[in-house]
Amino acid sequence: MMVIWIAVFGMICWGIAPIFAKVGLRGVNPAAALIVRTMFAAIIVTSWVAMSGSFGDLLKGFTWQVGLLLGMEAILATVIGDLAYYTAVKYGDVSVVSLIMASAPLVTVICAVLLLGESLTIWKVLGACYVMLGILLLI
Repeated sequence: MMVIWIAVFGMICWGIAPIFAKVGLRGVNPAAALIVRTMFAAIIVTSWVAMSGSFGDLLKGFTWQVGLLLGMEAILATVIGDLAYYTAVKYGDVSVVSLIMASAPLVTVICAVLLLGESLTIWKVLGACYVMLGILLLI
């Protein structure tokens, strides 16, 4: 049950954040804004880990394969995905852009089924159809 509350908290944060991005991107290059945001997040996370005393355990279990996978995730999500998001937010309606970007789990479900062998249930299919219908209503 705690996982659900953590996810709801994250959802609320992700729901509020685009408002700050839209206002903050006025007159600013999206790539420059992404650099500032990424540096800000890196400083906060690094400080948090350092203060928690778990800095020594930080690289425990880390292999080159893990680094490669996380590097690919960083390129797709943080570099390309976030830059696309910032550019879309800067020039589009934040309400529409956020809803489209929030449909990323559709791609995740397809990839999880095809690449990870996860099961495709009727509920996942119905949920995906509702998300697609919502996007179609926006455009």
